[in-house]
Amino acid sequence: MKFTAIATALLAGSASAFVATKSPSSSSTALQANIAVFGASGLTAQECVYQALKDGDSVFGLTRNPANVVVPKGSGGADADKPIVDDKLTVIGGDVTNAADVAKVFENDIDGVIVALGGKTSDVGDSMLTDGTNNIISAMKAKGVKRMAVVTSIGAGDSKDQAPFAFKILMMTVMKKIFNDKNNQEKAVEESGLEYCIVRPGGLTVDAPTGVINVIDGEAGSIPRADVAQFCLEAVKDAEFPYIGKAPCISSVGGTSWVKDRSAAARGQA
Repeated sequence: MKFTAIATALLAGSASAFVATKSPSSSSTALQANIAVFGASGLTAQECVYQALKDGDSVFGLTRNPANVVVPKGSGGADADKPIVDDKLTVIGGDVTNAADVAKVFENDIDGVIVALGGKTSDVGDSMLTDGTNNIISAMKAKGVKRMAVVTSIGAGDSKDQAPFAFKILMMTVMKKIFNDKNNQEKAVEESGLEYCIVRPGGLTVDAPTGVINVIDGEAGSIPRADVAQFCLEAVKDAEFPYIGKAPCISSVGGTSWVKDRSAAARGQA
């Protein structure tokens, strides 16, 4: 696989270009894989599902809302929001905090795992991310699955200083519970002994993929969910992926700082 656009650093010394092995719009020529996607109906997870299928991979997704596994807005173009119909897609309705539901995914021969869980704590509870991720880790170990990518957020773990000031205020106030959960989730992954990549994206959008993915040391800019998905797929499929055992912050073409976009458009609702 070859990538058609090489990312350039946003600021000299503050970002390094991640060069992916494929174009977002092209099919993979690499060995096809069986990919598990947890939280499969979420906006970023939809991108993971869709792009993996386009690569010829088989996808096994777990979600509480199977009907919401649809073609994503970013990569899907005119087909956005249509149901994904593919013989290589298996969607399992279930709850990631239920170990038995998680085990159903691993009844299949899984090569790599993407964890892209989300939801308001008022809907899913204060520890869903951590509890669900622990269930996934246990199931992976039981089945001998080694590689996982886990999507968290800029500001989680030791990346607090990479979030802009306004976002830090949210992290300490209205988003305190979800960031406590994200921090505990990251700790569980780091202590798992698995081949992990914790992915901390900047401001997420539902724009079309840019193919520009920068690993940022300073404040992160925005990034389409489609580009985040590409990074995650590379993390679980590339045997020599350079960020295994690390927690990179990534952004795309939105500059070196960003403001949390709470608009309907950012959530794909306009």
